[in-house]
Amino acid sequence: VQLQASGGGLVQAGGSLRLSCAASERPYSSYVMGWFRQAPGKEREFVAAIRWGGGSTYYADSVKGRFTVSRDKSKNTAYLQMNSLKPEDTADYYCAVGYRYGSSWNEYEYWGQGTQVTVSS
Repeated sequence: VQLQASGGGLVQAGGSLRLSCAASERPYSSYVMGWFRQAPGKEREFVAAIRWGGGSTYYADSVKGRFTVSRDKSKNTAYLQMNSLKPEDTADYYCAVGYRYGSSWNEYEYWGQGTQVTVSS
């Protein structure tokens, strides 16, 4: 599976962005699509994930209530709607596909390139 992430950019604190992750082929229903982020000098951290088939969602505590993960099966695309953005959300954001849900980056098999999100104060 090849993944193409897009939608990053520069936004002021309190603003919104929507990231997209297009898959080259339909993920199996059991697969999970995850979003991770990595700020300079920091480890890659889990942000959110969604089960492709049933649509169950998972969030890091730091983004709960502000970010929403979703998917459009007809487009083989997942989205990360980010609202109420904070400067600490600044990072490169990556989408990934794994065979099962996990919050560790090494539990995911396929990765897209990063898309940069910068939140100014």
